[in-house]
Amino acid sequence: MPLDKPYAGIPGTTIFDADQSRKGYWLNQFCMSLMKAENRERFKKDERAYLDEWPMSEDQKLAVMARDLNRCIALGGNIYFLAKIGATDGKSFQQMAGSMTGMSEDAYRDMMVAGGRAATWGREEDKK
Repeated sequence: MPLDKPYAGIPGTTIFDADQSRKGYWLNQFCMSLMKAENRERFKKDERAYLDEWPMSEDQKLAVMARDLNRCIALGGNIYFLAKIGATDGKSFQQMAGSMTGMSEDAYRDMMVAGGRAATWGREEDKK
């Protein structure tokens, strides 16, 4: 019997809970492998071959190769593990977060310095 998850309906938010952890286990293990220089080099040399060494879903592998971090999160990735991909690519966490919001690094930084986005951000009525 599934647990009641009152947080499941928060718009634009994926909560990394036990279900997400199970779904993304191998994706996150792959990310952690990038902590070793030799693994980063192997990944950069042939991303697909390196990813194929991991029992990840095809969707997870494609999301990694596309650097679609929002999709990686939906597929069970944890942002703190996914940050290893950005670091492998020479990107800062700020650059990664900006790309996830569709903003430039500077626009993202300015938004965060100004206090972040409104809690209503992303709702359909706020896009009008």
